[in-house]
Amino acid sequence: MGFKAPIEEYRFLFNQIFDLDDLLQTGDFGDADKEDIDFFLETVAKITEETIAPLQRAGDRHPAQLENGVVKTSPGYRKGYKTLTESGLVRISADIKYGGLGLPKLVQNALNEFVNGACISLGLNLLLTQGQIEALELFASEEIKDHVIPKLLSGDWYGTMNITEPQAGSDVGGIQTVARQIDSGEYEITGQKIFISWADADFSQNVCHLVLARLLDSPLGSKGLSLFLVPKYLPNSEGHYKIRNQLQILSLEDKLGLHGSPTAVVSYDRALGKIVGLPNEGLKAMFAMMNSARLGVGSQGVGVAEASLQSAENYALERVQGKSRDGQLLPISEYPDIKRMLAVMRAQVFVARAICSYCAYSLDKAKTTKDQKWVDRAGLLTPIAKYFGSETGVEVSLAGIRIHGGVGYIEETGVSQYFRDSIVTTIYEGTNGIQANDLLLRKLGKNGDTVRTLVDEIIEKISSMKPDGSINASFILEAANKIKEVTNWLMEQSDQSSRLAGAQAYLRSIGLLLGGYFHYLASTHSDANDNKKVMALVYFKRIFPQIHTLCDEVMVGCSDLDTIKFD
Repeated sequence: MGFKAPIEEYRFLFNQIFDLDDLLQTGDFGDADKEDIDFFLETVAKITEETIAPLQRAGDRHPAQLENGVVKTSPGYRKGYKTLTESGLVRISADIKYGGLGLPKLVQNALNEFVNGACISLGLNLLLTQGQIEALELFASEEIKDHVIPKLLSGDWYGTMNITEPQAGSDVGGIQTVARQIDSGEYEITGQKIFISWADADFSQNVCHLVLARLLDSPLGSKGLSLFLVPKYLPNSEGHYKIRNQLQILSLEDKLGLHGSPTAVVSYDRALGKIVGLPNEGLKAMFAMMNSARLGVGSQGVGVAEASLQSAENYALERVQGKSRDGQLLPISEYPDIKRMLAVMRAQVFVARAICSYCAYSLDKAKTTKDQKWVDRAGLLTPIAKYFGSETGVEVSLAGIRIHGGVGYIEETGVSQYFRDSIVTTIYEGTNGIQANDLLLRKLGKNGDTVRTLVDEIIEKISSMKPDGSINASFILEAANKIKEVTNWLMEQSDQSSRLAGAQAYLRSIGLLLGGYFHYLASTHSDANDNKKVMALVYFKRIFPQIHTLCDEVMVGCSDLDTIKFD
């Protein structure tokens, strides 16, 4: 049985948890209603199941290749890309003014998961273009917007992000690529970038690179960076993009996973580009793309986790080992430890999906209400969504291998690909350690007010609900107050190292609290089925208690680490 898009899971989230109908009525999302969006969900689900999912193994077994300076993509990717772009997936949340559909990010997040669950390597291409469009809408000149965005939306062009250099990874202030303005007003870009996802392909007319570089008279460090749009092809005298720009794909990386997605070293030798935004404010513009990509990476992790879970469930139902007491052959799904693993995996996927959806919903509310509360909420949830989505992808896909046993370790079965593909999601667009630092240093608000507001809302909502006999709401309330206590402790620490040593534990504890909140809402809703109630029980008994251990770890600080010496 192949991949099935989790359409019913999103129908439940849209109707019972996040109230998509209210969002559509109160926001500026065009004329679309819930019926239109449901039709869109069904259409994209069918495309991902029938056309995109078969490309998952093709990309892994037949990676992209560099031939004479041109990237040759994996078998079937050209058709898959054409099908995805023609379906309108790139247009989902883009501004109607430029040809977008203007739909909520809540919907875009769901559809992105469908694509990534089917084939994460090809899905990454769409995520990059979606992020570039968002950055251009916010910061580019009207000339660039009017000329470039429609081409990106059509799929004729696609976008990339060029940040990393050999000496400048997480420390972007070390970027050495330079930009020199010429008489035409354009800029010549010179330098080398590494780890550039989808730097080239043989299925699009042009590739638009967003490149961070430093003007010759700009200061050193991150405050001296500007952002430039550098296309693979430049226009000729007739306006047709046929002239090759001075950039070159030097090599493709041989990676652990994501084989269908070409990751390149790119050289710029006085390549022509146009500035996006103001000089020395490139990082601000690039972060618009990165924040979009971070939520997208979270959806990648959820998609891979869902695909791996489906594979593990199908195998466990079919694989017969041993007999019952009455002599009946037993599928391994009947063994307690396998049941436990599958149940925990399903509970984890629900949490990661709900958190990513909540982040997308908060972005929509921030856009429509202009309320600072929702702006802060979206900022707080972005690193949590990226972290939880990607970590869930790794944890669930590893469990999937173990459920398959020996055949899971054999490459021919394709089970290990989910694990290999998912690992990079914890690394790119800012490692998960950086996400935790970002949360702790920039997203908590003054004196931790942003996270306290979130926790107080959870406490208020749970306290107002009718108690459920199977789940004790006091578990959630106790954990929520524990996180408030830990937040107070963090705010009191003058030593930054003491705070950062527990950053990942702190982020994870907030994510687990959100998971408990969403499981409780889902299991107590009148439309909840027995599966939702069982998954909530599993979560509260086997996963949720980790919050207390994590909170204790946060308050250890750095005292035990300070004595460690590495030779």
